[in-house]
Amino acid sequence: MKSKNYKVCLKDNVEQFSKQLFYSLFDACKQEEEARQTLENSFLEICAALEIDKARFQWDVFCKKFSGIRSQLDLDAIAFEKNDPAANSLQEIYLAYPGFYAISMYRLSHQLLLQNVPIIPRMMSEYAHGLTGTDIHPGATIGESFFIDHATGIVIGETAVIKDNVKIYQGVTLGGIEVKKSLASTKRHPTIENNVTIYANATILGGTISIGENSIIGANVWITKSIPPGSLVTYRSEINIKPKVSE
Repeated sequence: MKSKNYKVCLKDNVEQFSKQLFYSLFDACKQEEEARQTLENSFLEICAALEIDKARFQWDVFCKKFSGIRSQLDLDAIAFEKNDPAANSLQEIYLAYPGFYAISMYRLSHQLLLQNVPIIPRMMSEYAHGLTGTDIHPGATIGESFFIDHATGIVIGETAVIKDNVKIYQGVTLGGIEVKKSLASTKRHPTIENNVTIYANATILGGTISIGENSIIGANVWITKSIPPGSLVTYRSEINIKPKVSE
């Protein structure tokens, strides 16, 4: 029996396409006609290899969304500068912050998913995941001025909803409370309301779970029930420090 050809070498093509797509949002030289044509050709070639219909139409729709995506990302960058005391300038965020890169790849791949383009959005998100350590499913819904600090180890599931002005730190998981194929069409991941801060290594699980607006979720907490607005949720651990016994 002959093995099916899954064309896994397309991973390289999608990675290069994703990289150039990111550049095209911010660099004037990448917005010139020749560069845009090269980007379009890459997209059409990937679609042809994956047997995706109406590729040119999909590209035209996608291009019309670039301005709106750029505006969203500029708000995200401002949120980074506002919330990270280590940020020295907006330029530093655009050039050096893995969290901003992960959000950029999310917003681009999310748009393609909204257009019902198959496979490519997930390949783009996995490329960003490999680079940044941040796993944001392109199906997640994320509002304006989103800030993720340090990026590493963050997981945001497919049906998660994150509203405006949310801050998330390293190691946070917005996941499902159980993993079953039969739940594929249901909301499995939590909703995070406006102005919520979630500190490092917090885990929030379940599709019916909501974190109320203006809440603070402390580090290392495990949440499987909804939290009312304006809450402070912390995990208390006891650390005992004793004098060292001299030998």
